[in-house]
Amino acid sequence: MYDFPSYFIAIALLGLMLVVMQLGILVGKRRQARETEDSKNQANTVQGSLLGMLALLLGFTFSLSLGRYDQRSIEVVNEANAIGTAWLRTDLVADARRDDAKTLLHQYGLIRLETSQISAANDDERDKLIAKAEALFDSLWRLASTEAREISNPVTMGFASSLNDMIDALSARDAAVNRHVPELVLFLLFGTFILLGAVVGYSSAISNIRPGVPVYAMMILIVILVFLIIDLDRPRRGLIEVDQSKLLSTVAAMKF
Repeated sequence: MYDFPSYFIAIALLGLMLVVMQLGILVGKRRQARETEDSKNQANTVQGSLLGMLALLLGFTFSLSLGRYDQRSIEVVNEANAIGTAWLRTDLVADARRDDAKTLLHQYGLIRLETSQISAANDDERDKLIAKAEALFDSLWRLASTEAREISNPVTMGFASSLNDMIDALSARDAAVNRHVPELVLFLLFGTFILLGAVVGYSSAISNIRPGVPVYAMMILIVILVFLIIDLDRPRRGLIEVDQSKLLSTVAAMKF
């Protein structure tokens, strides 16, 4: 599902609901003469129950996708802070290795910023950038290890500790990017939405009432909510993007 654009899924869902609603109307018209008052009340009750279930699923799924979006935003700030802290602590590295430490860390920050700008269609390029960032971290860690062996004091250990926080932030951020709302939940949401369209059409037909403007307005509103849920759940695709300004400002401040 994540290979399809958010707007395409939303439009396809709206079109499918309109189709099944028309099918429900056709079936309802054929059965209209055989329906009793009790069966009509039953159809209306089922329609109300489906609306309640759909509202519950929409609320749950929206909360889930918004929570994941918030977590991704938090991880960007955490990584920017970790890189910024490591940058400040390079001033405590011995003169012989300070410039190398600053150069490597600056390159690391640039690569992490570039990684955040890679779209979902370029997963191979993103994997290459992550590999480059990990290689730069290995070089930084070797430098910190040499520093700790030659000058063993709390100051040098502080630089190594900041590097450890930095690689933890990288892992946490990449894990957050790849964490989505389970597709099974989305399929359940879509299935309930489509079934509701069929029941609305059927219930309207047996009651001899054409679906009015409020019905179509409700459908459009639900589709908009579904679009927002999908778009929030896709940090590298869609209209809603995670703010990278904190990381950008951190990298911009890394001057020496």
